[in-house]
Amino acid sequence: MADQPDITAAIRTEFGKGAARRIRRADQIPAVLYGSNTEPVHLTLPGHETMLAVKTSNALLNLDIEGRKQLALVKDVQRDPIKPIIEHVDLVVVKRGEKVSVEVSVVVTGDAAPETVITTENTSLEVEAEATAIPESLEVSVEGAEAGTQILASQVELPSGVTLLSDPELLVINITQAISAEALEAELESAEADAGIEKDESGEDAESTEAAESDAQGGSEEE
Repeated sequence: MADQPDITAAIRTEFGKGAARRIRRADQIPAVLYGSNTEPVHLTLPGHETMLAVKTSNALLNLDIEGRKQLALVKDVQRDPIKPIIEHVDLVVVKRGEKVSVEVSVVVTGDAAPETVITTENTSLEVEAEATAIPESLEVSVEGAEAGTQILASQVELPSGVTLLSDPELLVINITQAISAEALEAELESAEADAGIEKDESGEDAESTEAAESDAQGGSEEE
């Protein structure tokens, strides 16, 4: 896992949508820090530094909350659906050496056998790891894999100290035979027939008839 960035935070005393908008206009981000045995703490985080810190999932931050040091795990980042801004961040108090459960993304590497299709059925897995040793991703190699290959969660290689929490039988990668253009067309025709859809070839017939009539008229004029 990458080094934990230092973030200077301030305790937030204003709440509501209006206060949140004022905070964001000042290039800051509203946040809440949750702890297992403490009341939630409402914070204001610096905008630029926080945006850089949360580019990776499960980011770990070294918070300086008005002089008090605290290690925190980013659990949720709420982003504006249109503008490139962060609306809110949820943080969880963690300690060094403490194990946490997190979702880690699956990254496919390598090339499967020719004429195959690689489908990622589950893009992330739930694992347990030390807060300071959370993997950024889980790599799954499909190099040379043939059609019919299925990779389950239990087959994904995990870094040392990381434990799988997802169902071991969960399908992660499915490799199937690529369908040819002819087979695809046959399937479409079959589906159309099952749905009672008939191809409209009247356009082609009309064009042929019109061309024939034009030729006939041309012949008459020459005579």
